[in-house]
Amino acid sequence: MSAKTYEVRTYGCQMNVHDSERLSGLLEDAGFVRAPEGTGEGEADVVVFNTCAVRENADNRLYGNLGRLAPMKARRPGMQIAVGGCLAQKDRDTIVKKAPWVDVVFGTHNIGKLPVLLERARVQEEAQVEIAESLEAFPSTLPTRRESAYAAWVSISVGCNNTCTFCIVPALRGKEKDRRPGDILAEAEALVAEGVSEITLLGQNVNAYGSDIGDREAFSKLLRACGSIEGLERVRFTSPHPRDFTDDVIAAMAETPNVMPQLHMPLQSGSNSVLKAMRRSYRQDRYLGIIEKVRAAMPDAAISTDIIVGFPGETEEDFEETMHVVREARFAQAFTFQYSKRPGTPAAEMDGQIPKQVVQARYERLVALQEEISWAENKKQVGRTLEVLVAEGEGRKDDATHRLSGRAPDNRLVHFTRPDEPVRPGDVVEAEITYAAPHHLLAEGPAKGVRRTRAGDAWERRNAAPPAPTGVMLGLPTIGAPAPAPAPASACGCD
Repeated sequence: MSAKTYEVRTYGCQMNVHDSERLSGLLEDAGFVRAPEGTGEGEADVVVFNTCAVRENADNRLYGNLGRLAPMKARRPGMQIAVGGCLAQKDRDTIVKKAPWVDVVFGTHNIGKLPVLLERARVQEEAQVEIAESLEAFPSTLPTRRESAYAAWVSISVGCNNTCTFCIVPALRGKEKDRRPGDILAEAEALVAEGVSEITLLGQNVNAYGSDIGDREAFSKLLRACGSIEGLERVRFTSPHPRDFTDDVIAAMAETPNVMPQLHMPLQSGSNSVLKAMRRSYRQDRYLGIIEKVRAAMPDAAISTDIIVGFPGETEEDFEETMHVVREARFAQAFTFQYSKRPGTPAAEMDGQIPKQVVQARYERLVALQEEISWAENKKQVGRTLEVLVAEGEGRKDDATHRLSGRAPDNRLVHFTRPDEPVRPGDVVEAEITYAAPHHLLAEGPAKGVRRTRAGDAWERRNAAPPAPTGVMLGLPTIGAPAPAPAPASACGCD
């Protein structure tokens, strides 16, 4: 009898992406196999939705997808559907009431229960809804089916202690809970032993790390400790909060060679009055002061941000303050969002909701300005030779253009001419930049050097024989390797 297949559909931020790696690992540990590429909708034996609750239409999207699966499930006895993540934590019993064909509903705090709940639903022939109010086990102790052989997420904390008025995440993820530094470093070392060369430290408010364990300098110490891990070539982190971004972190970034010259620092608004209404604890001059210090310590650092346009009460003058910060900060990239109501947040009930057409017009002006700045900043890279970590799936047109793609140390996307010698994802290519566009760089000449790496070896092994998660020992995750999404942004606007 062939093994049952599964499919995990992920929505939302990097935390959900990482959680989905855990869900896949749990299912494979329970004997399921991932549905092959090309499997039609509704053909997997188990379909898991890992949901996000921070968009106004998140529930409409979920129920639309569930509705399409209902007749397929009716035709396939034994098929199961599970819903987890932030929307499940928020809506709970509502999901089964609206979609009674769902078998399992689980929350953000008990993802490790998924296989048990699926089996219980099968045996009892009724939906299982189990939502924990606090974290049952740190996700990194669970089996993992990582998505890359050369780059990995490493979660250092879960939850958030902030109370931003536009964000529902703290209510769904809970208060911040930090992992012990030794556990984090042990996981990073285990990943490197398996061939991973790049890690991204992950947290809802990553640089607040230490607040739960009583050490205000814990994050900078962690960055420096990562610098001592032999074979770990690149360290990134996402997403920090300006409130907790201290000078010791800047010094650690500048003085630790494998911590990359890249910073994603959410702005949200440049207006002090809007920042106050958002309940953000910094103001414009504090934010620009951080950028100035980072640039003084790391002149070549690429800085990206998140910005919300059209927050309730935002005036034209407020919006111009945001444009001013964008001009001053000269971000390499900005993830811009039109404000949308998050049900259950204070901002959703505020007076002064901005008409859609006004928000759209401001959004277009902001995007045009940032495109101009991104292009100008990228043009400064022309003529430089950059070390590019070859990536998998970054360049959609690579086959047609006979190119490969990857990320520079500052996380800029680089497309480069395919070298004559074999190059694998995880290898490093020295490429001279010949052209710049707003969102990528191009190296059209021959590569100046190719370095085959242990990470490339790991990719080769992984593709020769797909990994299967094994059990977990000493709190360490199973290693098969993940791939952080490029240019990680707090798309949920939660930091």
